[in-house]
Amino acid sequence: MLKSILKDLGRRDHTPRYGALEILKYIGPGLLVTVGFIDPGNWASNIAAGSQFGYTLLWIVTLSTLMLIILQHNVAHLGIATGLCLAEALTQHTPRWASKTILGSAMGASVSTSLAEILGGAIALQMLFHIPVPVGAIITFIVVLILLFTNSYRKMEMIIIGFVSVIGLSFLYELSLVKIDWIAAAGSWVTPSIPQGSIIIVMSVLGAVVMPHNLFLHSEIIQSRQWNLEDDKVINKQLRYEFFDTLISMIVGWGINSAMILLAAATFFNTGVQVDELQQAQGILGPLLGTHASVVFAIALLFAGLASTITSGIAGGSIFAGFFCEPYDIKDNHSRLGVMISLVVALGIIFLIRDPFRGLIISQMILSIQLPFTIFSQIYLTSSRKVMGNYVNKKRTTAILLGIAIIVTYLNMLLLISIFKG
Repeated sequence: MLKSILKDLGRRDHTPRYGALEILKYIGPGLLVTVGFIDPGNWASNIAAGSQFGYTLLWIVTLSTLMLIILQHNVAHLGIATGLCLAEALTQHTPRWASKTILGSAMGASVSTSLAEILGGAIALQMLFHIPVPVGAIITFIVVLILLFTNSYRKMEMIIIGFVSVIGLSFLYELSLVKIDWIAAAGSWVTPSIPQGSIIIVMSVLGAVVMPHNLFLHSEIIQSRQWNLEDDKVINKQLRYEFFDTLISMIVGWGINSAMILLAAATFFNTGVQVDELQQAQGILGPLLGTHASVVFAIALLFAGLASTITSGIAGGSIFAGFFCEPYDIKDNHSRLGVMISLVVALGIIFLIRDPFRGLIISQMILSIQLPFTIFSQIYLTSSRKVMGNYVNKKRTTAILLGIAIIVTYLNMLLLISIFKG
């Protein structure tokens, strides 16, 4: 069934004949999206899931990743077929009041995302060097600005690939230090189960994977390569390779998120320790697995914070440029202003937050509010023949996307309600 769905989303004439060297040229955009769902917010949710419920909630990582593959491929489809990113398409193809409202809320979500990502980097610096969180936030902010303002897209993609590699290798090292019950884990990856008291964590894991800024980001990055949109053969080829890039990148993200739950289950759950803060997890890893394990954990978190802050900054620049129906270009004033709004406002808010962990929770609340606007806007655009031409969604594809949108939105709203009640 999944194969049929993905085939439909990729269109039937996209059957690839992959050449290894040619495929490598297209790897990159998907990995920039991947860092968005291995960010500090995901770390907190996954570690809480593993420490409290063992391997049981691994299935939600599988489900959320499948949903993400379909949504991200669809929004990349928009960028390739139209040459417009999601923000530009909204400005061109929706009433002015609607586009301004949606993009305004998306900028708020971008600020909220940047807040969580900068906080993650700051927390990692505190773990490694005992630097106060506000000072660590400034350091993270400066490093990210330097990387954003001095590198092209392709160089940025290489940096992100390096960051993701460090994160992945760090968790492979961590997993090598613990004993995993792989039989139990394999069953949990494909068997839905909601233990008593786990619904909030289930919703947190799912809500932290599908994020508004990633949908804007993917459509921007994929269309920025400026292919010949007059040639159907070129478009079909790009769609074919984009799907491969998205699929591989999302699987990498699935693996890293799963590794977080596996590590927490094998280390904390088996010893009866419930973890709800990143600093607590790092502090406990040292005595249980040795100093090197806690240091590697903090290093991986630092790279996750830096990488995800970079991508949230790019998303902010893309969204703000979309107000003026322009593509993202770091040399353009509108894009630069969008990046600065996303990062500077987030940094300013961090100085007002007394509890960093509470700040992460608030940021997820804001994302939950905005997410439905972005997903349903995407579906409206990709289901419009006026916008997509011959590459418009098939009816079955639209139905699948609407089903995913309703599920994700419902669970995010439940998460929001539960936070208010708590």
